[in-house]
Amino acid sequence: MLGSAADAEDVLQESYLRWSAVDPAAVEHPRAYLVRVVTRQSLNHLRAVRARREEYVGTWLPEPIRTAPDVSEDAILAESVSMAMMLVLETLGPTERAVFVLHDVFGYTHGEIAASIGKTEVTVRQIAHRARRHVHARRRRFEPGSDAGREIVQRFLLAATTGEVQELMDLLAPDVVSLSDGGGKVVAARRPIAGRDEVARFVLGVIRTGTTAATRVEHTTYNGMPAARFLTDGELDWLVAFEIHDGRITGLYGIRNPDKLLHADTVHPLDRGEHQPWKP
Repeated sequence: MLGSAADAEDVLQESYLRWSAVDPAAVEHPRAYLVRVVTRQSLNHLRAVRARREEYVGTWLPEPIRTAPDVSEDAILAESVSMAMMLVLETLGPTERAVFVLHDVFGYTHGEIAASIGKTEVTVRQIAHRARRHVHARRRRFEPGSDAGREIVQRFLLAATTGEVQELMDLLAPDVVSLSDGGGKVVAARRPIAGRDEVARFVLGVIRTGTTAATRVEHTTYNGMPAARFLTDGELDWLVAFEIHDGRITGLYGIRNPDKLLHADTVHPLDRGEHQPWKP
């Protein structure tokens, strides 16, 4: 809902403080109470950061979340944290975003959501319909990370480092888009780069000027997508998550903002919890 693991931890901490101040015996439905508290804290946070994100230097990308390699068992949850989906969610208002995530990702009913956000069930239905139509009009088809996707990324990086331009072009979709997030703190492209030729030139330039003999590349998974980590002298310098469709790369999401890389080593399993379901 927030696009940032650090922000999510802040909201959870604040929600826990509120919960600890309540007599549990006085709460008839603890899970519903906690969902309401976390949702409202998330809404307050989204409204507070909205202005800051509009003033962000360059392209704003969600915080990268390192996920387990195999996310195919829960494709809906994996898509909900993908870079592409979270960028679409950024175009929604806070309430629309909350309603969409609670209903379409976690399966809460309109009545349950209405109680969480303090609106009528009829209003929530209208919000959900509007949000779903908006998301479906802008979402790209999501393919969770797979062995085939990781192989494509490996071939792509090999072609980039060896200067195999034709191989590089063959792996890029004609309408590929590259987004970079430096936050104004490090060098990064401040505008989206679109098209196979432009993206290929950009990638070759970055590899040529942004890597050295001391650079080490690790293949991993971020936000449910195949990704590569670039480390210099053992320190994470930047990472790129790859969106792949029909065997070609359709999106590259490069993150260099050091603030967003602080917790990039922690693996977050995409798991709703088989023995602790989101709903009773």
